Amino acid sequence: MKFGPVPPMEAVGALAAHSIRTGDLVIRKGHRISEDDAVRLAHAGFDAVTVVQLEPGDVGEDEAADRLAEAFAGDNVEIESPFTGRSNLFASLAGILQIRRETVDAVNRIDEAITVATLPEFRPVVAGEMIGTIKIIPYAVPEVLLDEAIRCAGNGAISVMPYRVKRVGVISTLTPSLKASVVDKTVRVLQQRLDPAGATISAETRVRHDVSELRDALSSPAMHDAELIVVFGASAIADRRDVIPQAIEAAGGQVEHFGMPVDPGNLLLIGSRGSVPVIGAPGCARSPKENGFDWMLQRMLAGLPVRREDITGLGVGGLLMEIISRPQPRAGGESKPE
Repeated sequence: MKFGPVPPMEAVGALAAHSIRTGDLVIRKGHRISEDDAVRLAHAGFDAVTVVQLEPGDVGEDEAADRLAEAFAGDNVEIESPFTGRSNLFASLAGILQIRRETVDAVNRIDEAITVATLPEFRPVVAGEMIGTIKIIPYAVPEVLLDEAIRCAGNGAISVMPYRVKRVGVISTLTPSLKASVVDKTVRVLQQRLDPAGATISAETRVRHDVSELRDALSSPAMHDAELIVVFGASAIADRRDVIPQAIEAAGGQVEHFGMPVDPGNLLLIGSRGSVPVIGAPGCARSPKENGFDWMLQRMLAGLPVRREDITGLGVGGLLMEIISRPQPRAGGESKPE
């Protein structure tokens, strides 16, 4: 691709590198200059015009953006027709955004002419939401570079995982000091979190904050149809030997990870009973404000596995906005946050 000033009559067939306005003549950036345009520019006193001239082996910006978008688009992703070297990607349904981050990084490092930008990975998205954009910076890119980017992108590095879990069981443990209204509100807030995924609370049980009672609740027929179980403790989990983890293990389940480098949300527990995931919710999950519980819940509603390495990799960006209503704010003392 050649870029630079040429006499107006030599600019015929080239692309205007910048918009030109003189008298009643308007030539927009990217416009292919015609012979009439060139004559009018010369009559207007232009000695030179900065243009772009494609060479053999160059691929125009729109075609390049479209071809690379096709390589990146995976399941449940729609591609918008390219314009000005840009091709946008949209979610075709509600779900969780999945991205092979290393692929996006590798393509962005091939050449400064090629860029790929996306929403954060594991972001919940809705149908029609823009999730990524491919932008070719200059007016064209050598086909050899485009081919390298397409090979690197592979097939479907950007996709949307639809929500799969529809039935959620809820167990709340109680102490004499915990008001029923607090539990009622907690259940309502959880349902609001489930609504975007089309999931519902299929069973709700309340028991004393006691290992044996919680064990029995986890094993009860009411929870047999649940695809995911959420346990809200009357008090936050403080240790793997606390009531909720003990009850999960007593019910024949296992605790996979306790604690999370996301605040609010530190005291979250991930476990399972058979094939059913179990979340020991942190205290901040009672608030409708975004916290670490949302991140784990959203992934599980899409049927995505949550492993220890997934949780421990959340530290960068894991410091969220403070929830003013929580009883032990970060800045207010030395008590452990939930």
